[in-house]
Amino acid sequence: MDILAAYNDVGSLRGAAAICGVDHGTVKRALARAASRATGQAPGRAGRRHNYEVVADVVSARVAKTSARISAKRLLPEAQAAGYEGSARNFRRLVAKAKRDWRAGQHRGRRPGVWAPGEVLVIDWGAEAGLHIFCAVMAHSRWRFVRFAHDEKAATTLEMLACCFEALGGVPKVVLADRMGCLKGGVVANVVVPTPAYVRFASHYRFRPDFCEGHDPESKGIVENLVGYAKSDLVVPQDLAGADLAPANEAAQAWCKEVNGQRHSEICAVPNQRLEAERPLLGPLPSLRPSFGRTATRRVDRLSCVRFGSARYSVPTKLIGRDVEVRVAASEVQVLVFGEVVATHTLAAPGEASVKDEHYGGPRRAPERRPRPRSTAEKAICALGDVGEAFIKAAAAAGVARLATELADIAALEAAHGTGALVAALARATEFGRFRASDVRSVLAAGHGTPRPSRPGEALVVDLPKVPRRALAEYSAKAAGAS
Repeated sequence: MDILAAYNDVGSLRGAAAICGVDHGTVKRALARAASRATGQAPGRAGRRHNYEVVADVVSARVAKTSARISAKRLLPEAQAAGYEGSARNFRRLVAKAKRDWRAGQHRGRRPGVWAPGEVLVIDWGAEAGLHIFCAVMAHSRWRFVRFAHDEKAATTLEMLACCFEALGGVPKVVLADRMGCLKGGVVANVVVPTPAYVRFASHYRFRPDFCEGHDPESKGIVENLVGYAKSDLVVPQDLAGADLAPANEAAQAWCKEVNGQRHSEICAVPNQRLEAERPLLGPLPSLRPSFGRTATRRVDRLSCVRFGSARYSVPTKLIGRDVEVRVAASEVQVLVFGEVVATHTLAAPGEASVKDEHYGGPRRAPERRPRPRSTAEKAICALGDVGEAFIKAAAAAGVARLATELADIAALEAAHGTGALVAALARATEFGRFRASDVRSVLAAGHGTPRPSRPGEALVVDLPKVPRRALAEYSAKAAGAS
């Protein structure tokens, strides 16, 4: 029977429902559909109210204030004091939605990387099944290099880099790494200062060492993906857990040969083929590869260090005042107590110190990337703008040991010479790689009359006139007499 006709007869929802044998709600929906067809508009649906709407503004404000880091458990008592009477489960839904809404408007908007041929090699370490995995990838061609090692020390890292350069057949212009402790000598104004050994290695191979943002794996995601790929496709399927280095590296070489010969999904090309076009742009390999034990008894001093070869090496603090044995194996220094190794270090240069955070109760707080001046001198230099920050970065990359002292002396020059002159002097000093205060003072003293050399132009090619050629026999004495 027609529901609308039954309703028109009795004029009641329940009466029409009894006649038609349906629920009165069905009659109500049928009437609403008929009204919408008559007007051409869909029936409006009443919004559903939630018991947490009374504290929605309070939650949004707290989420924004804490950058979406506050938990629903911590925020629930404050919401209950503001009038919320619902369950904790329902309140977690509100907090989760508020966090999603806040993050949607706070994304910093990353851009895809654009890599030039022969420009950047990205490196990183990974660990799986007791093996340390060294991974490197050429950013442009996606050519991949994977090897295994027992540790992630500086000597091992540099040796792996040398092997990677030899496999590449050249040296890229930049090597990008994260802030790994074996290559980082310090941080000044959030600029990483590489270790002297890494600077010497980079100078030998003629590349520029660079470091990515702290706590920012996205800035080197191209190699992070390679580390995960090597673990899931090489270590696990081939069961390399606990394997010796020799067979593991043989398997890694075969795996790299396989993946570099296949079409890469991101660039839609074969990495080996793109590397052949990229190789002429790489720097040449040096003619010599840099070289990469002794035993003595030492007493641990109050700094929890032992001196060996005019360098300091840290040991656990519980050994202060005790005699220990120091042994050198290849480029590694081992500290032993009754035959047990308690500390290992990479061999340091005379006058330097090799310190490990675990010997002093834990790691140091990880620094951040962008220059953040703290001292008065650093603030004065960074206040000069991009030129001042570029000067600090270039000086740190050059390994200036007393950069903080030099910055204080340079900042004092602004009062005598003015801001404009100091900015120009720092720009010139950065261009020519002079980072001492005495160098900047010399540039200021020279004034505007200093020459600015330019790069040589292209070679001049001139077409020489063609002359007739004569045979050598025509210049003999017999030929001369006949003439």
